Amino acid sequence: MNAELFNALDLLEKENGISKEYMLAKIEEALANACKKEVGATALIRVHLDPVKCDMKVFQQRLVVPDGEVVDPKCEISLSDAKALSRRNKLGGFVETELKTKTFRRLSVQPGKQMIIQAIRTAEREMQTRAYEQMREEIITAVVDKVDMVNGNLILDTGTGRATLIKSEQIPGEVHDVGDRIKVFVSEVNSGETRGPIVNLSRVHPNFVRRLFELEIPEIQDGTILIKGVSREAGSRTKIAVQSRDENVDAVGSCIGKNGMRIGAILDELGGEKVDIIKYSDYIEDYIAEALSPAKVISVVMEDERTARVTVAPDQLSLAIGREGQNAKLVARLTGCKIDIKAD
Repeated sequence: MNAELFNALDLLEKENGISKEYMLAKIEEALANACKKEVGATALIRVHLDPVKCDMKVFQQRLVVPDGEVVDPKCEISLSDAKALSRRNKLGGFVETELKTKTFRRLSVQPGKQMIIQAIRTAEREMQTRAYEQMREEIITAVVDKVDMVNGNLILDTGTGRATLIKSEQIPGEVHDVGDRIKVFVSEVNSGETRGPIVNLSRVHPNFVRRLFELEIPEIQDGTILIKGVSREAGSRTKIAVQSRDENVDAVGSCIGKNGMRIGAILDELGGEKVDIIKYSDYIEDYIAEALSPAKVISVVMEDERTARVTVAPDQLSLAIGREGQNAKLVARLTGCKIDIKAD
């Protein structure tokens, strides 16, 4: 049985990456706890684990005290009784008695077993947390492992572990099946939590679109083009503002690509969600006018630092505002300004 235990620890370290030293410490703690349940809470327990010899022993220790001064026989023994066991025992030393763990009651062993199981879960969680920390604010590719037909959540295999993409973080209208490979954005890692999900995944986060552009557009990767802002209503429309640091590079044209190939790849990932690529300007009036695309703007007047009065032709009013005010809301989020749109 001892050999099987140490072999299991070797396998756990090899396949799950859980340190053998960590598990040995947890097993020692669990065995000591089980012994205290069996012998008594005040008992002094020493656990000996030898991974080289595959040896495991548990001892009860009792302090040698003067005759007549034994207060707690669970952890103390008189000098005369200690001498009766071995003449080498001395006052102030310890007498050790080996305990046979096979005889322990189930009620004593069960808490120790739970401690070991919890130690494995904790170690796995910490390892997964560290791995996800390296992916924070990035896009990863995962495989759909299970589809919850009740709430619509997806259980994904991320390569690091299993994680849940909840329904509200999926693009409205999209459908996924088991085995599908999908891209997800690592929006948050719950490193300090002991309960709940380790990682929060999303396909509706604005930075999901930002990262897609960074992956697909080489000029963004090398810093020639900057993404100045993103506002999004997932499944419907996204506005992304870009600026070129090279006057010879067209920021909007580079993002669209030849025959729309670059933007096409992004739209395919977004399931047909509309994406407006906006040319950024340091002049807020020009920036707002560009952002209101596809509507054509007659004028933009800043009433104060964060309030803009926009004038459009009557036939452009509904286009500028958008269905249920969507276009105006996206522009407001993108520019950080309150937008007041009027027809000329």
